[in-house]
Amino acid sequence: MRHTTLIPAAIILAGLVGCAGKPVGGGLTPAKKDYTRPLPEGANALRKVSDPERLPDLAAAFPENPNDLLRAIQRSMRYFASDWSRGHYPMAGVTHDRAVASLVAFRQVITTAASPEEFRKLVLERFDFYESVGCDGLGTVLFTGYYTPIFDASLTPDETYKWPLYKRPPDLATDKDGAVLGRRTPEGSLVPEYYSRREIDGGALKGRELVYLRDRFEAYICGVQGSAQLRLPDGTNLRVGYAGTNGRPYTSVGQLLIADGLMPRDRLTLSSLIVFFHAHPEIMDSYLPRNEHYVFFQVTDLPPTGSLNVPVTAYRSIATDKKIFPRGCLTLANTELPHKVVGGELIARPFTQFMLDQDTGSAIRAPGRADIYLGVGEAAGNVAGWMYREGKLYYLFLKR
Repeated sequence: MRHTTLIPAAIILAGLVGCAGKPVGGGLTPAKKDYTRPLPEGANALRKVSDPERLPDLAAAFPENPNDLLRAIQRSMRYFASDWSRGHYPMAGVTHDRAVASLVAFRQVITTAASPEEFRKLVLERFDFYESVGCDGLGTVLFTGYYTPIFDASLTPDETYKWPLYKRPPDLATDKDGAVLGRRTPEGSLVPEYYSRREIDGGALKGRELVYLRDRFEAYICGVQGSAQLRLPDGTNLRVGYAGTNGRPYTSVGQLLIADGLMPRDRLTLSSLIVFFHAHPEIMDSYLPRNEHYVFFQVTDLPPTGSLNVPVTAYRSIATDKKIFPRGCLTLANTELPHKVVGGELIARPFTQFMLDQDTGSAIRAPGRADIYLGVGEAAGNVAGWMYREGKLYYLFLKR
């Protein structure tokens, strides 16, 4: 269960837009594929890469300034030191001991390699590569991005601040892994489903408000991202993070707008969605409740934290489906990042970078999906809003 950063769709473009793609360099839109195609029962999400020539340029991924990567590795090591981590292994044929040993060995490579060429040589000598089978069996993975927004808010409601984020309700019943079981009644019985978004917006949790935002769609975005930094009227800042979910299914509001012909598939970004709902606030009553998934919040002093209960690192943490991929492990993402918009078209730049698998999300399911954490604030949100690119995802494990 994703924690402070991306419980639901976790990304702005794909999470709110679904499978919409902004035209990319050359005016081409990514082919429409079923990126959420589930892994066949009994199949492995990872397959070994036997030919090094099939790998991306490892020298290009050499960390010139390794501090952020070393920090992300240390955070995964903190997860692996917990007894909780052992309960999720073996996974995809990988043991807990091999996962830990792989991080230790890679950390040593980072700190000893003196050049990109030496780095490439050491990585190929010491590690086996496994690629995600992707959405099509050919390794195709859709990469999207998520971030932590900054919005204005108040601890008390008034005519300006009236859209609440709710605390975790005491009657929310979950299992030891955080999966929602339903709603516990005062008599102790269990109602199999928790309140839907429509019921919560209608007052089912009145009295459990944590904070109030000035904009309804901004409050919705907080739930999509699972965390936020909030500016209070007195100038102080408040950080809120994930405290649970109602367990209901996630539905992409952007995809609904596309299906109903209200927005073109090739024009959707976070900015265009905000402009759309600001111009048509009345339509939120029809569309937002159709996404039944709802996130609850708590005040926290922690930085944005992923599903491993460790902080995520901008451009070094990735979210995947934890039912099929080994959590906490070293990955290599080979895709493209949004760079700039020229003449209405998105120009992207290559992105080949080592990352740690430290998060998950309700829309991040199946071997064909991955979500890159991009940081905090408007600049990160701008990148996340345009991030929708195919690529390859690899996992590295120490050779036996």
